[in-house]
Amino acid sequence: MTWGLACFCYGRRRRRGIQCGVVIFIILPDSTNSIYVYRSEEELSELQDDFLWAFGILRSRTFSRLRGQDLVLIPLADLVYQPRLKNYYRRLCLGDQRRGLFSRDLVFTLRTPVSVKAGEQVLIQYDLGKSNAEFALDYGFIESRLDRNIFTLTLGIPESDPFYGDKLDIAESNGLAETANFDFVLGQSLPPKMLPYLRLVALGGTDAFLLESIFRNSIWDHLELPISQSNEELICRVVRDACKAALSGYKTTIEEDEKLLDGGNVLDPRLEIAIGIRVGEKKVLEQIDGIFKDREVELDEFEYYQERRLKDLGLAGEQGDIIFWEPK
Repeated sequence: MTWGLACFCYGRRRRRGIQCGVVIFIILPDSTNSIYVYRSEEELSELQDDFLWAFGILRSRTFSRLRGQDLVLIPLADLVYQPRLKNYYRRLCLGDQRRGLFSRDLVFTLRTPVSVKAGEQVLIQYDLGKSNAEFALDYGFIESRLDRNIFTLTLGIPESDPFYGDKLDIAESNGLAETANFDFVLGQSLPPKMLPYLRLVALGGTDAFLLESIFRNSIWDHLELPISQSNEELICRVVRDACKAALSGYKTTIEEDEKLLDGGNVLDPRLEIAIGIRVGEKKVLEQIDGIFKDREVELDEFEYYQERRLKDLGLAGEQGDIIFWEPK
């Protein structure tokens, strides 16, 4: 569908010099920064500039709800401007409706939930849940809002784990799977279910008794809280090592990137976008590393499963001291 519509745009652009009535193709921009066509050098050499233009226009000017089989270009509606403001939340509502009671034709509508004065510019907010990397891919620009800086960490239960089957069953019972992706957003707390999943993956040794079937209905509640110091130490070390490995893959530091962006340099627009994305990812990675570094410092202060269990049985006081019962 995508390639077919891109070919249509390509053909229209090739002929637009003699078909001046096709207004939408005349007013579309001559280039876009959202070109990401993954093909071999040989295949790319066969493509003409006009086709790359068509594919980029298609990628950057369709609405987020209209993907897959519903991918369309909508004249005029796609010209509504996305503001580059840090805290802009007002947006238009996108929708579709039937033309008539028995009609199969769909009518695309734009509705604003706020009043608009005569002469005021109508603005739209694209895809609130997308990262800057996705923004660059789809639209050819990025935003300065903190919540656009996102890094996805993929965790998984290795098949070599001796408790693989039990852990997988527990994960699936709680809406997760053998692998799970967690999106970290700059300036926000850890993603829900991440810590329980990490504790599950790291569960072993003397803590493995919690994987017994007798705990199956309650184990996730236990995983919501620290299990043991060794388990908590392991997840902190694994996450911090992953962050350090990811950061070492970048050839520049945050400071060097920010100097490039703020140093008055005239950068190629695509290079500026790439630097903006990577500096955001690095900040998220440093944030994650900082969170688990702080947890390492607090390990001695956490209350673990055994202590909680003793308190439930009345065998430990509020300060964790063991209560010895003397026979009457």
